[in-house]
Amino acid sequence: MSKFKYKKRIVDTMLKRRLMTMGAVLIEGPKLCGKSTTAMQQAASVLNMEPGRTLELARLDPKLILQGDTPRLIDEWQLAPNLWDAIRREVDARNGEKGQFLLTGSAVPVDVALLKHSGTGRFAWLKMRPMTLVESGESSGAVSLTALFAGKHGIGCASNGSLEETAFCACRGGWPPALQLEPEYALDNAFNYVEAIIHADISRADNVKRNKETTRRLLRAYARHQGEQISAPELAKDIEGGEGGGVSDKTILGYLNALKKIFVIEDLPAWNPNLRSKTAIRTSDTRYFSDPSIAAGALGIGPQDLLLAPETFGFVFETLCVRDLRVYAEALDGNLYHYRDKSGLECDAVIHRRNGTYGLIEIKLGSEQGIADGVRTLKALADKLDTTKMQKPSFLMVLTALGDFAYRRDDGVLVVPIASLGP
Repeated sequence: MSKFKYKKRIVDTMLKRRLMTMGAVLIEGPKLCGKSTTAMQQAASVLNMEPGRTLELARLDPKLILQGDTPRLIDEWQLAPNLWDAIRREVDARNGEKGQFLLTGSAVPVDVALLKHSGTGRFAWLKMRPMTLVESGESSGAVSLTALFAGKHGIGCASNGSLEETAFCACRGGWPPALQLEPEYALDNAFNYVEAIIHADISRADNVKRNKETTRRLLRAYARHQGEQISAPELAKDIEGGEGGGVSDKTILGYLNALKKIFVIEDLPAWNPNLRSKTAIRTSDTRYFSDPSIAAGALGIGPQDLLLAPETFGFVFETLCVRDLRVYAEALDGNLYHYRDKSGLECDAVIHRRNGTYGLIEIKLGSEQGIADGVRTLKALADKLDTTKMQKPSFLMVLTALGDFAYRRDDGVLVVPIASLGP
């Protein structure tokens, strides 16, 4: 294997900005998404919090181990929770000087009850996720969301992606360690990741021992309902067929909260725009894993399985797109949402930025019928929006897995293969 070479991440610029505006930055996100490696690119000194003398010293005299060139990275900081308040005090003692500390750790968070102060005014937070296709080099990024929001809709370009490649990327996931492996071995990463969740991580989230088989069945049920607004009681009912009998709604909620704490699941909130009519908007979150490979691993499937099962491929692909769109949206000072109203009209993704601009996106595998359905949905939603109270959408886009070209239709709707999209 060749020597590791750091692949630039979209959050690099965001991290630099936070270090310029706050005394300390906490990077959080799923295990193996690259938090420590990314932090090391901007750290001037590093302290690894490992069991032993360093950890003991952190508990006895935290001020001592905070000394070093800045930004000083404290890796696995959650092993010594008292460091939080020690860093807060140290930032104050340095007269609020910016960019003093970087904190990273495993996805298992510290017990917030052990923290005496919220960190407001001293800490900034940065969410990291697995790599997008543009970061892994599997999207050209030729269609820029930044340009689209600037009104530049001349997007005509070739796309080199294929269904086979997209299926592989979805099952492998955006985990940096997997990108360094040969394809046949890289696919094992997702299965190993799921097993780690089942055997250890879900119980470590809040130190509550959880049943492995219940966890396995819940992950499978969650995978089957990607992109839906299914409730906890409905999930409980879905897994009742397995051995061990029924599972209470309260139990399922506990499991779901634990999975959120370790960033395995990241649901998509509802968008609430101004409408011309009084149509009621559904406010339930849409269910998603933080990476499509977790869904594939939970279901025990690979790329060939997806190619033979278009319906399953559809929801796994949707999870891949949502992962990438979240990262791109945050890089543009925005957030990602979904839309669904009482009439049944639903839009898969809405990028809404702080300045009030927004784009509407439907996600389809890429068949002519699928694209046509997506176009109808986008137009129907655009017609419902009250543009006397909010801006017109910056763009309407059908995001696809299949397609040799990105192009603008005569009606103005953009059709963009995921292998061409970038921030």
